[in-house]
Amino acid sequence: MRSISNCPFNTVVLGVEVTVGGIDLTPDGRIVALCSRGGMRQSIGILDLPLPSPAPEGAQWIEAYRHWAA
Repeated sequence: MRSISNCPFNTVVLGVEVTVGGIDLTPDGRIVALCSRGGMRQSIGILDLPLPSPAPEGAQWIEAYRHWAA
């Protein structure tokens, strides 16, 4: 797991609060947030991850990646 932002932090994905426990790089090169809620886990593409307000420490790296990917 690669630490890009200050994890864990909470955010809301599709109306459900989740905990982002880390950031990872998939074998095909995508950057994903490792999200969990209860016992469920889901990887969410970092470009699709809504950031909470205020944004966690290190979120500038996510924003920089978004800018680069656009």
